[in-house]
Amino acid sequence: MNKLKIKYKFLEHMADVKFQAFGKNKEEAFLNSALALMEVVTEKVKIQDISKRKIRVGGEDDVSLLYAFLEEFLYLLDAEDFVVGKIESLEIKDGTLSAMVLGDTASKYKFSNDVKAITYNEMFVREENEKWVAQVVLDV
Repeated sequence: MNKLKIKYKFLEHMADVKFQAFGKNKEEAFLNSALALMEVVTEKVKIQDISKRKIRVGGEDDVSLLYAFLEEFLYLLDAEDFVVGKIESLEIKDGTLSAMVLGDTASKYKFSNDVKAITYNEMFVREENEKWVAQVVLDV
């Protein structure tokens, strides 16, 4: 299997965190967007895979679908005290994204980087040169 060398990269932004995530298909670009978000939230702390959660979100288009997907990670963290450590599966079909994630109780860990929100500011999802690129700005 031909793997992309760079899954995501962080870009300069005045006040917030901005990244681009890449993939050979849309699912991989979404997966790598979630990995970038998880790096910002957990600061590379190893999260144990204690329990599973299913994520299912919909969107009008790729941008709103990506927004809903990433927002679900913040919802799990803030409302359910659950931090995602690993994404076991991810599928996009007919405007719906389904994923199975593994993680642990967030209050067991100490994180100092507080992501307040996913933003639509400068967000895009598109195919470029036979690969997919997603760009996201996080309000921190």
